[in-house]
Amino acid sequence: MARLILSLDNQVLAEYNMTKERYTIGRLPDNDVRIDNPAVSGHHSLIINILNDSFLEDLNSTNGTYVNGKLIKKHALQHGDVITIGHHQLRFSDQQTTETEQDEFEKTMVIPAGQQNAEQLAKAEQAADEAAAAVKLDPEEAAAGVKLDPEEAGPLMDEPKAEPVVQKPEPMRHSETHAGIDPSSAPNALPLAKLQVLSGAFAGRELELTKALTTLGRPGVQVAAITRRAEGYYIVHVESGKEDDFPLVNGQPIGAQARKLTDNDVVQLAGVKMGFFAS
Repeated sequence: MARLILSLDNQVLAEYNMTKERYTIGRLPDNDVRIDNPAVSGHHSLIINILNDSFLEDLNSTNGTYVNGKLIKKHALQHGDVITIGHHQLRFSDQQTTETEQDEFEKTMVIPAGQQNAEQLAKAEQAADEAAAAVKLDPEEAAAGVKLDPEEAGPLMDEPKAEPVVQKPEPMRHSETHAGIDPSSAPNALPLAKLQVLSGAFAGRELELTKALTTLGRPGVQVAAITRRAEGYYIVHVESGKEDDFPLVNGQPIGAQARKLTDNDVVQLAGVKMGFFAS
């Protein structure tokens, strides 16, 4: 049975089992899915269920209806599609869809450690570590992916305030970065995040970033790594088939340095657009 999951700011508000042929979405009380918000039209959208298929139609709304970030008039819904209406989101879940498509996406875009150049990955991790360390010195520069010059960073580290001595954990070996992280042992201040595909055949598919290092892309075309640090998530370029062909974040090349990701950033890698969402 297909379902709609209504959320606002990543908080689930309601779930609807789609047992009827027609579902209207809008601000007025007579809608099947009511969203009481000024950004939503009285009768905003309509979903029609025919046998095992569901179709979404915009009802000439003021602010439009979006699916996976794209403005639509009519759209055949697929499992995992995210409908945006005003400030709210409706996730379309079709339980008849198997996990095969999700597995196929991961096989296509997620690159196992054994298929990557260890030296390149080590450099990517080092760049992320340097960017994360820079957060403590200058958060504004770190957010922009700027590394401090040693001569600039030196004076900032002079005469540090006395702090309790804390036993540091042993550095994680490279091979361990590809083992999944238990969320219960993750830093409390950093929620788990996910990527959601916004374009192409796998639009709507999601990938939870539970690993310390996740490599994505297509070898020989464009590869990037997303690293999980206590200070946040960072994306760093690993390799490309063309020189200086860097991944994009919000339409801008990230360059050779690590770039910190923030909620709702749009990453474009190897021709695929993905949204970054903090849980």
